[in-house]
Amino acid sequence: MARTTDPDRLGYPTQKPQGLLERIVQASSNEGDVVLDPFCGCGTVVAAAQKLDRQWVGIDITYLSIDVIASRLRKTGLTEGKDFVIKGAPADVLGTDQLAARAPFQFQYWALSRIPGAMPSDRKTGDHGVDGVLHFWDPAKASKAGKGIISVKGTIAVNPGMVRDLAGTVDHQDADFGILVTLQEPTDGMRTEAGKAGVYKYNNQREIPRLQLVSAADLFKEFLPLQLPPEEVRNGRKMTVIAEPGADEAKGGLFGE
Repeated sequence: MARTTDPDRLGYPTQKPQGLLERIVQASSNEGDVVLDPFCGCGTVVAAAQKLDRQWVGIDITYLSIDVIASRLRKTGLTEGKDFVIKGAPADVLGTDQLAARAPFQFQYWALSRIPGAMPSDRKTGDHGVDGVLHFWDPAKASKAGKGIISVKGTIAVNPGMVRDLAGTVDHQDADFGILVTLQEPTDGMRTEAGKAGVYKYNNQREIPRLQLVSAADLFKEFLPLQLPPEEVRNGRKMTVIAEPGADEAKGGLFGE
């Protein structure tokens, strides 16, 4: 298994070291061959095959895994649509409607994958409607740890009560802000309720609405209509180090690559 200190570690309990899989791929195939991983998880085989100039096909049942692999490939300089393609993900709003009706949890995972830094909640029940979390560094906080929560609603009907419920959950979870993702466009009444929640000031300076609403259609836009903490402080993983970082730590030591 990959060590917890391994720079390629992505948090999967069964993740193998990339170096080991590179040796296996190299010994069992030639450049240009196709490597198939039908249970690709966090994509270590895919990364190894790509590095060794093999063609590859990776298959997984969850959008969460596919998003992890896509992110991993992007960090190596590859571009989705040019260097690799993702098949099976919704291509438009009709696709999201069908996914939400067929597999509600997969719709949640897909929606979370479209919000930079968001990670699924560990709990499926008793979570007060929290489907995802976004952890980030806030230097103005005593703990330095900030948190946003995300609720995904795949129902056809939407109403202001959903916003009020999220407001209560933000308070209950002691979160800094909440994001409500809906299959349908939010109503005017929902936007009015969200506006009542006020703002959270990141680093005591940057104002971020405490409640934000986005639709499935918004998740296809090039520029996501969300106000979030700066990208360099968003990570997705819960922070375990709460000391003030130095310049090097701020880049990679705390949040990793």
